This record gives sequence, structure tokens and C-alpha cells, in this order.
Amino acid sequence: MIEIKDLEKTYAGGSRALDHIDLELHPGEIVGLFGPNGAGKTTLMKCIFGYLRYNGKITLDGDPVTRKNIARLSFGTCEHSFFPGITADDHALFYRDHFETFDERRFRVLMDFFGLPTDRKIRHMSAGQQNQFEVIMALCQGADYIFLDEPFAGNDIFNREDFYKVLLGMLGPGEMLMLSTHLIEEVSGLISRAVLLDKGKIIGDRQISELEEEGTSLVGCIKAAYSYRPDRVYEALDQLSPEGQ
Repeated sequence: MIEIKDLEKTYAGGSRALDHIDLELHPGEIVGLFGPNGAGKTTLMKCIFGYLRYNGKITLDGDPVTRKNIARLSFGTCEHSFFPGITADDHALFYRDHFETFDERRFRVLMDFFGLPTDRKIRHMSAGQQNQFEVIMALCQGADYIFLDEPFAGNDIFNREDFYKVLLGMLGPGEMLMLSTHLIEEVSGLISRAVLLDKGKIIGDRQISELEEEGTSLVGCIKAAYSYRPDRVYEALDQLSPEGQ
């Protein structure tokens, strides 16, 4: 289990990105991390990996996240973490040498699924292909806890829908997956839990099974949590119309 207690992150200038976060992440969960731009989603993930300094406590099965256990975590980031000057096959060789749990079979199946060349330098792939490759490496590292930050950028809807199905069938019972994404409706059938962030605070943490029992959709739950006002669209249109000038 990953346990986060009283996590706080303040950037230079006093901007508070995370405001006393308490969160537990358990094996076998597929967690959707939702929130508007600037809510703190990427900052939260980076703190878990120790990429940012923070106040508070983050532990993995009771131990701090260090070089000794960080291989149990993997991160697919929209900022990219691959080596652009080498090929996919070279990446696989590097991962085999550094991660005993690297899943070669999963790597080959996913490369074939996305139709990605294994002998081409990553810098020569399209932006969408690079995003796909980033996700593949995060999923194949053999980590127990997988974090994906906006993993579907640049992918068409057909690729995404098929990939959701592959994910559901591929993940083992002990693997946890956290997705940070704005594609709420698309992932509603994939995730088992929704964590909602706003201005650095958790404003909602719901099991999808609970929402189904209540007859509430994930989109409806999120709109209510963020006090969504559909009338603001009409207000803006009224002000922009020629009659409103």
C-alpha cells in the first residue's frame, strides 16, 4: 500500500500546489485522478516519486520511497522519460538490465498492438507514437504501482477504446494503476475509484461501485463536486451575441 499523510507542496512565490493531502492507494485498484488544470494532479504524482521536495509523509508498505524500492513504482508522464536517441529495442534491453521484473512479453504485445516500430529511434516517431511508447514502458517495467499522467494524448478514439479493453485484461490482480486524465466519460468503465482534486485539496474520493448503487454517473458526481454551472455557457453567449453589444 502507498500511504500519503499530510502532504503539502508549496512552490517558490508561495503558490500552494498540494494542501495537506491524505490518501491511500491499494494493490488491485484502478484509480482515476481528476481535476481542472492546476489542481495538483501532476505535482501529486511527482511527489510520490520524490521528484519534488515536499512536506508530509509518503510510504510504500510502511517504508519511505527510496532507491531500494522505487522499482516497484513506474511513471508514464506526458513530459516523457524515454531516451529519444535510441530505439524501442534498445529501451527493452536497458529495462531488462535494470529491472528484474521487466515483462518482455507484454512489451512485444503492446508494441504490436500500437503498430510501433522497434528499430526506429524514438525521436523519429510521431508525437502520438511517443506518448504510446511512454505508456508501454511504464506498463512493462514490472512495477506494482503504475502512474500514468495524461497517457492518451495524441491517440485517436478508436485506439483509446481498444486500449482500455487491453488494459482491463492485462493488469494482474496485484497491480495498481492511477490515471490522471480529462477523458472522464471514456475511462468511467475502466476505473474502480475516482479521486477528485481541486486547488491542491481532495474534494472527493468515491468507489465507482458506490456511485452505481446510488444511480449516479461518474460525470454527474464530478460536476456536482466542482459545482459545475451549465448556465455560464449561455451567459457568455449572451454577452458575445451582436444583441449584447
